[in-house]
Amino acid sequence: MKRLVLSPMLWLCFVALFMMGQNAHAQSLPDFTELVENAAPGVVNISTSRTVQRSSGPSAHGFGGQEIPEIFRHFFGDSFPMPPGGGQGRSEERQSLGSGFVISADGYVLTNAHVVQDADEILVRLNDRRELSAELIGSDAQTDVALLKIEANDLPVLNLGNSDELKVGEWVAAIGSPFGFDHSVTAGIVSAINRTLPRDAYVPFIQTDVAINPGNSGGPLFNLQGEVVGINSQIFTRSGGFMGLSFAIPINVAMDVADQLREDGQVSRGWLGVMIQPVSRDLAESFGMDDAIGALIADLDPEGPAAQGGLQAGDVIIEVNGDEVDRSSTLPRLIGRAAPGSEVELTLMRDGEQVTEMVELGSWPDAEGVQSASGSNNQTRLGVAVAEIDEATRERLNISGGVEVRQVEPDSVASQAGLRPGDVLVSIDHRSVSSADELLRIVEGLPNDRAIPLRLYRDGRSLFVALRLE
Repeated sequence: MKRLVLSPMLWLCFVALFMMGQNAHAQSLPDFTELVENAAPGVVNISTSRTVQRSSGPSAHGFGGQEIPEIFRHFFGDSFPMPPGGGQGRSEERQSLGSGFVISADGYVLTNAHVVQDADEILVRLNDRRELSAELIGSDAQTDVALLKIEANDLPVLNLGNSDELKVGEWVAAIGSPFGFDHSVTAGIVSAINRTLPRDAYVPFIQTDVAINPGNSGGPLFNLQGEVVGINSQIFTRSGGFMGLSFAIPINVAMDVADQLREDGQVSRGWLGVMIQPVSRDLAESFGMDDAIGALIADLDPEGPAAQGGLQAGDVIIEVNGDEVDRSSTLPRLIGRAAPGSEVELTLMRDGEQVTEMVELGSWPDAEGVQSASGSNNQTRLGVAVAEIDEATRERLNISGGVEVRQVEPDSVASQAGLRPGDVLVSIDHRSVSSADELLRIVEGLPNDRAIPLRLYRDGRSLFVALRLE
């Protein structure tokens, strides 16, 4: 058997190719050393203290007594463990840790609203170990952004990027104070953008796999150019630690809030005065739409801007000032970032046609609900028994007609569409229903095997469902 003998020259070629491959692999991984060296001086540690009344007995709280939502939770350092003992009514001081970063040389610092919530004293520790008292200029719970001011000059300022240009798969890094270890650096990639989290309708979160822990809240998220693209705010975790997903507030959203806080001390948002729901494929078909996009108006405040501007229940908003409303959760962000009193151009789908309406926005008020509604027995093709409702119920729901569902037949069209006893039906196939006989007449004339929109009130809230008659 012959042995293959390679010449020294061939061996050198193989070694060179191997080394080139290793070098190419190494070069494909990012180097964060220069980024950290340049950016670290602008990142600060934030500590707060507040006096609280101690309650007795166990409670479902986190690291330092702060309530934790079921899965989503903010992750600043919470409070240090409470001393043992102490009965109800006894006051104690709680201290918390978080992060932040400098956005102006004259001392403005950006962080999370939950980091400084209810704080009696806020201290900012700079990279050079100076500790300065901070004034809370303002905070916005809706976006979890807070603006602080310290008395200092010539501070190192971080460069701000454009979060709208972020792409999924892009490398990012975080600098913060997890568990009080300030200026700790972690890195990962953007795993998703424009995420909507529970109770956070106004923030299109950046989702990353960057390791984030308690104390990172309020710290900056950087792109590879060393620009701040987000503020680390929340984690999705079942363990309480970084073994989960991290979420950051886009810097474009945060700076819009910060500018308003600096100017007015508060944030104003546009208000449309509508109740919306997602558009399913069946609803899209029933409205004559090719794609299941947009925000479906299920109900309107009769005194709100949308109603005054000519919008109707059943309209599907697909664009705001030319920006696409790809899903219902996008609409509050687009409307919320517009100034109260400004006019917006809304592109709608109405009765299968695309129309445009100009609406002057109002100021966002506290949400107010409407009351729910409460004989004859008529069975229809829907498989429901309905009864007419009294005038008092109609006034309570602010509707002119409607019938109440008393029974839903199992395995019927209504049952498959999700109708329930107690629902108040107000329209079907864009035609108002004011009596049981009228519902029966409309339904009998509808075609088979086509998605039909049905509007109803449930628990005082208006919504649409799509059904298919057989």
